[in-house]
This record gives sequence, structure tokens and C-alpha cells, in this order.
Amino acid sequence: MNISRIYRKRFIPAECILLKDDIIVMQDEEVIVTKWTTLNSKTAFSHGCSCYFLADGIKLSKFYRSDNTLLYWYCDVVEYTFDPDGTTLTVTDLLADVVVQPEGTVEVVDLDELAEALDRGLITKEQMTSCLRNLNHLLSLIYRDKFDRLQSRLNSLGL
Repeated sequence: MNISRIYRKRFIPAECILLKDDIIVMQDEEVIVTKWTTLNSKTAFSHGCSCYFLADGIKLSKFYRSDNTLLYWYCDVVEYTFDPDGTTLTVTDLLADVVVQPEGTVEVVDLDELAEALDRGLITKEQMTSCLRNLNHLLSLIYRDKFDRLQSRLNSLGL
């Protein structure tokens, strides 16, 4: 695998954006790690890094404030599609997200968007099922104090 381009695909709003400014820090058969600055100017955070867990359907991101302090960990439940040439990855946001604050508070967000996407026929039954299974796996790791297994992939790189 030699990914050189990553696209972010969303259902709500409908868009597919090349993450042209993301820097791929490392990649192997299990993960792809990137660092980035925000696409649109934000007041709460300015930059971060992400780890795409290819077998788990999870994208874990660290969001940083402009003073380099950690704002929170953000977990997207996603679907990965590789182009046949093996150089392009499309990451489809399946809408269910989990926010983990530095002190450990956990919040599951955007389930209303997931329901809306299903109601509007934007996602398939299979995508909904995959999303719920991957969300359950992620929450199980968090609630069993094993979230550090995911965090270590970014922390070990000094990101």
C-alpha cells in the first residue's frame, strides 16, 4: 500500500473533498497517520493529527488549540474505500462520532444525523449495520479502559 491521496466523503452535507494539505506521516497495513491544519477557520481548534484504523472502521483524531494544548480526542466511525491503483483512499464518514475529553468524559454525538441519513436513503442498511458494530467496538474499548490502545498510535509518534 502506498497511499498518496485521501478524500473525505460526507453524506450530510453531501461532499467529497481531497485532503490536499494533510501530511501522511506514516502508513502500514493497519493504519495511516496524518497531521493537518483545519480546512476552515475554527475558533476552538486550529490543527491536529489523525490515525485511520483500516480494519476497525475508526478514524481517531487529536484536535489541538492554537497554543498546542489538546482540546479533545474525536473518533469518527467510517468506511474505507481504496482505489484499484492503491494510491487513493476515500474515507466515508458514517456519521456516528465519539468525543473524549482530556479528563475522560465521553460523549456520543450525531446519532440524529445517522438516523436522518437512513431515513433519506443516503446510507445503506449495510452501512448502518457496519456503523453500529464499529461504534459498539469503539465504545467497548473506551468503557473497558482500553482506549489507550488507539491513542498510543498517535502518542508514540509524538503527535
